[in-house]
Amino acid sequence: MIFRFWYFIRETFVSLWRNLSLTLAAILTVAISLALVGSSLLIREGADQATAQFQEGVEFIVFMNADALENQNEAIRKVLDTSPAIKEYVYVDKFAAYEEFRELFVDKPELVESVTPEIMPPSYRIVPSDPDADNVTELARQFSEQPGVKEVATATEAIRQIEDFSTRVSQALLLAAIVLVAVSAVLILNTVFTAISGRKTEIEVMKLVGATNWFVRIPFMLEGTIHGLMGAGLAVPALFVVDSKVLAYFQESEAVPLFRGFAVPDGFVWNTSIWILVIGAAIGMIGSAFAVTRYLDA
Repeated sequence: MIFRFWYFIRETFVSLWRNLSLTLAAILTVAISLALVGSSLLIREGADQATAQFQEGVEFIVFMNADALENQNEAIRKVLDTSPAIKEYVYVDKFAAYEEFRELFVDKPELVESVTPEIMPPSYRIVPSDPDADNVTELARQFSEQPGVKEVATATEAIRQIEDFSTRVSQALLLAAIVLVAVSAVLILNTVFTAISGRKTEIEVMKLVGATNWFVRIPFMLEGTIHGLMGAGLAVPALFVVDSKVLAYFQESEAVPLFRGFAVPDGFVWNTSIWILVIGAAIGMIGSAFAVTRYLDA
């Protein structure tokens, strides 16, 4: 049993070394395709986080300037308290907004340290009496014209914009990833075919002396699995770069306050990384198994 194990390991790595250029091409293609798959998943999760503020009937949010004057805030509150068009509202001051930010990015201390309560925009989260889209749009327009207001984000429009953005980017990444995954499988298949061709005589002798198809198949399937795992292993760091650089760009945005919530927890990145490794191993195993089966059935 131990002899067979070491035989499989030795033959796998000998084959990898013999076809080094094809091996590297397959690994890099797997890495790029799985990095795109993981990035699309992170962007979708970030979009879900960014729209989480619109809960419990909140239809629009009035973001004030960070340096809005007290009389400007009083004018907004007066309208909210007296208007029959407003059912209820919640005021989120700078410190409450900062606490929300800290909770959202509890696993990113470097990002939290770069933000202070003074720069956070206070906001009013508003539930209108009539949630009709036209009514909400008109209320949002009226509030946007008030002094001290930085931006008014309606639930329908904000969610649509964020979801459109994430959907377009995710679809583009997934489409490219699907093409590259197919290319990866073909590269792995060709690499294994090349390895089999180089050992054709040896395999025929092994079968003549009684070697089973599985005994012949296992080293090549291990080779394909290693291609996939190594490619996935290279893709995992790319996910952390996307999280720390690309998504962080949105989180630090002053132009669109809602994008401050465009984030994913570290746990999600790690879970996605595990799935990427599983997918990589599956791609390699399936591609190599197909190649070996075609040879053995020939």
